[in-house]
Formats: sequence, structure tokens, C-alpha cells
Amino acid sequence: MRKLALAALLIVSAGAPARGQETSLAGAGRYQAVLGDCEGCHTAPGGKPFAGGLVLETPFGKIAVPNITPDRDTGIGSWSEAEFMDVLRAGRAPGGERLYPAMPYPAYAKMHDGDIKALWTYLRTVAPVRHAVEPNLLPFPFNIRSLMAGWNLLYFKPAEFAPMAGKSAAWNRGAYLVTGPGHCGTCHTPKTLLGADRAEALTGASLQGWFSPEITGARPRGIGDWSAGDVVTYLKSGWNAHGVASGPMAEVVEYSTSQMTDDDLGAIAVYLKDLPATGDSSPAPGHASGDPAARAVLYRNNCGACHGLDGRGERLIFPPRAGNAILIQPSPESLVRVVLAGAQAVTTKAAPTAPSMPSFAWKLNDAQIADLLTYVRNSWGNAAAPVSAATVGKIRASLRGGNDAR
Repeated sequence: MRKLALAALLIVSAGAPARGQETSLAGAGRYQAVLGDCEGCHTAPGGKPFAGGLVLETPFGKIAVPNITPDRDTGIGSWSEAEFMDVLRAGRAPGGERLYPAMPYPAYAKMHDGDIKALWTYLRTVAPVRHAVEPNLLPFPFNIRSLMAGWNLLYFKPAEFAPMAGKSAAWNRGAYLVTGPGHCGTCHTPKTLLGADRAEALTGASLQGWFSPEITGARPRGIGDWSAGDVVTYLKSGWNAHGVASGPMAEVVEYSTSQMTDDDLGAIAVYLKDLPATGDSSPAPGHASGDPAARAVLYRNNCGACHGLDGRGERLIFPPRAGNAILIQPSPESLVRVVLAGAQAVTTKAAPTAPSMPSFAWKLNDAQIADLLTYVRNSWGNAAAPVSAATVGKIRASLRGGNDAR
């Protein structure tokens, strides 16, 4: 990848690329699309790659992801390279229209010019698809795009990534991937009321009805107990001895991280493992009313056969409950969704046979699921706030209403 990026930079400096160089640059751009998870976001379920239409749920309303195929009427076929650069660098579409940070231009602004040029070259080779998408589905006043000028003034400080002195090449490469094209903070960093990143980078955040967990090197809620190899295995296959990717993360693995090089995955692991926690990662006390023995029975009857009465699970088949950082995140919403709707691990080349979990919505009521998850979050050394039946009921209602964003 470093050789390809260097080649791209040399081509840029030499002027317009020749046909063979253009092909090479498009190949490098295909990898940039992998790093940025472009296909995962810009492809609707059952739709054509990059043709848009996927609807994202945000705290401010719905946004549909646009068509980025080279179709001239409904995609980006009429754009110039400079206009494409302006989208990623400034969050500004052709004609000066402001974009919303659901398109993570605050992260893409850190990308190197050569990488953006390669991505542009690749996208021009994608099959054009005529598919008109109206991205802005937000209610008033959030549908007024000009308001983003003020948001950018307050929160957007564009700057190309600069390596940190004293850190290894792997660390800096990982930092570039995580904070730039990989835009990990878009999901894993908590947001202000106006949707800007808070200072506690990568310490976990709610997204589309899921909770993206803390991924700093902190213990116990981060990945401090994971080895670098554990991180690489998770990103490459979608699961490891600690847990299984589900919800939006499963798609990140499918379309992005499972296709990255081992060197880049290793660099991401080096960087994340070195990040100290900037928020409160201490376990929350689990004080809950009710009968602890009844909760234990619920677990034994519904979970014990797979995850073990001792919570140890079965390596690479059923994730452990004991010492599992996912279970003790501040919000239980991901756990509730998995129990209600079930889960299917992503299938990857590294792990073609993916484990799954059935839905328990038909079997357990809101109070029983709340008691079950409270037990799991406070057993075998785990400590977290209890789960309420009201929380379960709210998520159950959202799933019934079709608000099951991918």
C-alpha cells in the first residue's frame, strides 16, 4: 500500500497520468475505497454498488446516502476532480452546497492528496448507475443546509494528517487510517448536542440504535485486555475470542477491514492499543432491585447451554460473557437488540463459517430480558448499570416499527 501511495504521489507531480499509470492509480483508488468503507455506506440493501439510497438514522432525522457512480445525471459523472476534492476536504458539493457530517468529511479532510486523487480515479471506473437519490430527508430546520456554515465554523478544522514525531511508522500509519479514511470516530466518538465530536475520542457512542463501544486501550471497557493480534483477527474475520461484530460493525468488517492488508490492520492495532482512555472507563456499580436467583435461572435456561454457566463461552463459536468489554458499555442498547432480534456474524474469507444467535423476542418479555441482561452485566466480575424493562420496551417497539437500521 505504501508503494502504491508513493506511486500515486509521483504521478500527481508529473501531470496527467498515462493510460498504464491511470490503471495503476485506479487500483490504488480501489484500496482507498476499501479503507473509507465507501461501498458499505453508498450501497443500499439489494442495490447496485455505490449507487446510494441507504437511509441513515441520525439524532436529527433521516439522511439518504447519495449515488457516487459516474452517472452524469444522478451520480458524480459531471463533477471535476477539483470538485470531488472539495467534497472530501471542505464538505462542500459542486455549486457550494454544504454537506452534513454524516458524510464524514471532517475525517476525510485528513487524507493525503494522492490518496484522494487515487480514489477519484477509481470511482470513474465504476459502472455508472442511473439512480436518483434525495439525500436530505431531515425535518425543518435541520434541512437548511446553509446552517452547516456555522457548524463548520465552530467544529470543523480541516488539516491534512501530519505524522507525530517520536512515534513509529506503524503507529502513524494506524493513526492516519483511524482518524482519516477509516473515520472510526464517526461512530465510536461521543457527540455533542449539535453532532460534533467530543474530546473523549473513541470512548463509545450511540449510533442508529446501536452502541459503538469504546476502542481505546483502556480497561475494562476498552480493548486493553485484547492483544494486537486479537484486534487484527477481529477486524479481518469479524470475530475473535472476545466477541463478534454485529450491526453496523459487521458491515464495516465485510466491506472494509476484512479487505485491508495485514500491515494496515497491524498498524491500526498498534495505534488503538496505545490510546489512553480520555473518559471514565471504570465499571459502574450494578445495584438492581429484584431476585438475583431468578436472574440466574433466566440465564441458565436461555444462555447457559451456549455461553456456559461459568460465562466462558466456547472459543470462536460462542463469545464469553465473563470479562467481555462489550457487555459493560454505558449503554445496553446493542445487547438488547441482539437478544430481541438475534444476530448473524459476518462471513469473511478469514472466517467463512460465521456463528449466529437466535432471537428471544418471542420467548421473553421486556422485564425478563432486562433481568437477564442485568445478570450478565454483573456476573463473573462484570460490573455495569442495570437494564430497565422500559429500555427493552422502547427498543422492541423500534424494531417492530421497522427502525432496524443496518
